[in-house]
Amino acid sequence: MREAIIERLSKLSTSTVSDAMDRLGIAGQCLGIKPVDVKFRLCGRAYTMRTVPAEVVAGSVGDYIDDVPAGAVVVIDNGGRQDKTVWGDILTFLADKNGVAGTVIDGNCRDIHRCIEINYPVFSRGWSMRTGKDRVQLDQINIPVSIGEARVEPDDLLLGDADGVLAIPKDHEDRVVELAEEIDAAEEKIMAALRQGKKLYDARMEFKYHELQRRED
Repeated sequence: MREAIIERLSKLSTSTVSDAMDRLGIAGQCLGIKPVDVKFRLCGRAYTMRTVPAEVVAGSVGDYIDDVPAGAVVVIDNGGRQDKTVWGDILTFLADKNGVAGTVIDGNCRDIHRCIEINYPVFSRGWSMRTGKDRVQLDQINIPVSIGEARVEPDDLLLGDADGVLAIPKDHEDRVVELAEEIDAAEEKIMAALRQGKKLYDARMEFKYHELQRRED
């Protein structure tokens, strides 16, 4: 069941899933978090962590990587900091080698040539060469975090593509994916009708597009 829902979600776009979440009143869009490369896509369950400013004797930032399960998405709440990176080429290499599904950072990454070169999906606020070593350190793992104003809990589903990334609460994932699939199917039918020359208003009315966008009670 867990693998099946990931497979279904991976076939959808963030825009379609975002519409489904809006209809259900779920705020999971990670605002301001974008892919390093627009070709990147990711889909998997969150392995969350939070970083904090380093103490006088700084702690580690990246030793956790060997504990991340294959297929999981590394989710790092770096407090939106863009002056202290928490992800670079060594972590990219190991994550890809270990079968990690991708990385999402509320903050900056660096060494973006590596993730582009090996097609490992990284989503962040931006990138910079300035290291986070001795500037930030790992605080806690597998806790609720904030990513682009969205709450992300361990094991929540993450979906990312060219438009950004969103988090789907695990308690609502079945309904979100079901509704997103309905919206996607309606949009495909509308596109097919438009190719045949039908007017947009008529196509939307025929396939009840506006009903799929309406907020549920």
